Amino acid sequence: MVDVNMPLYFRESGQGRAVILLHGLLGASDNWHYLALGLARDFHVFALDQRNHGQSPHRAEMNYPLLAEDVNQFMAAQGLAAARVIGHSMGGKTAMQLALQFPARVEKLVVADMAPRAYPHAHDAIFAALLALDLPSFPTRQQIEDVLAPEIPNLVLRRFLLKNLGRDEAGRFFWKINLRGLAENNSHLCAPLAAAAPFPKPTLFLRGDQSDYLGPADEPRIRELFPQAEIQTIAGAGHWIHADQPAEFLRRVRAFL
Repeated sequence: MVDVNMPLYFRESGQGRAVILLHGLLGASDNWHYLALGLARDFHVFALDQRNHGQSPHRAEMNYPLLAEDVNQFMAAQGLAAARVIGHSMGGKTAMQLALQFPARVEKLVVADMAPRAYPHAHDAIFAALLALDLPSFPTRQQIEDVLAPEIPNLVLRRFLLKNLGRDEAGRFFWKINLRGLAENNSHLCAPLAAAAPFPKPTLFLRGDQSDYLGPADEPRIRELFPQAEIQTIAGAGHWIHADQPAEFLRRVRAFL
């Protein structure tokens, strides 16, 4: 069912042709700070919080057709007939679905380290660890970080996840994300994309050479759905290519746009 009341939170900068930035799972619009600054010199940049993330509304339902419809409604509300769209990971799938579902809305498409295929449920352990926390019982963020360490040993990942913490008026921690909703919809977010027709416009897939999210086996389906696709690899980058190699990522995106 289409939700016609999904006022997505966004960060806006720059002037010129519109560019929309879509973050990944458990992320938010501020993940794009460096890229947004670099693009705002020449473009009107909109970095969105997708549903159940950041400051956008929480909803029980979540799948890629709904996420694409959310962006479609956002563009209508902003008076944007079309835009260049950039998405990373889950946001890359949202961007692909938008292009396939509403091709007139997308002038050019950039997908960061994501393919249109199904993915394994790699985040199940993370969701379980986060859901097990009794957040109001913790007085400090450091204590939450320490408790998560055995289940999530990667310090960078733990701190990224804990960016989703907020405090209420009484000083108690809470999740700004709809954590349970995301966990319950994880199977939809891992599902492959379907399309009635391919997206016929310029498309750039950027992958990290240290990531296994997008590999040679994905290329046939990519070229089937995105026949104008160009696939480039950025050295020294994992799945978070825009964070691992921000300057090179910005250079490639600017050249393409």
